[in-house]
Amino acid sequence: MKVIFLQDIKGQGNAGDIKDVSEGYARNYLLPRKLAVEATQANLRALQTRVEHRQAQEAERLRQAKETADKLSGLVVEITAKSGENGRLFGAVTGKQIAEALAAQGLKVDKRKIELEEPIRHPGTVTVQVRLHPEVTADIRVRVLPV
Repeated sequence: MKVIFLQDIKGQGNAGDIKDVSEGYARNYLLPRKLAVEATQANLRALQTRVEHRQAQEAERLRQAKETADKLSGLVVEITAKSGENGRLFGAVTGKQIAEALAAQGLKVDKRKIELEEPIRHPGTVTVQVRLHPEVTADIRVRVLPV
């Protein structure tokens, strides 16, 4: 019996795959648990529609990421932080603070997308990478000013 997998099943297939499985396995396990549906013409058309919709959404996310990367590239973000006599900061500048500074400039970026190898602990300028999409990254410069 041909079925369309709705979820990933280890050793059998991934969501969206069309496979030929034994009729007992399909009727007694896959179909009752809604892990797969029978591969009828209507279900195949519905699968194709879902795939096209998912591809359109992914293309839109990629376009938005590229647009945001163009805005971010070459941008300098200034953050003030308290520092001691030796030039070292009290605490550190984190991705959250960088995201808040970007939001103040009108650019919304999730703090988890800002890639810091370690928090910034010294005043100065640091180049930070922002991963907006698996295929799109942007570099911003963060200038930490001591107070």
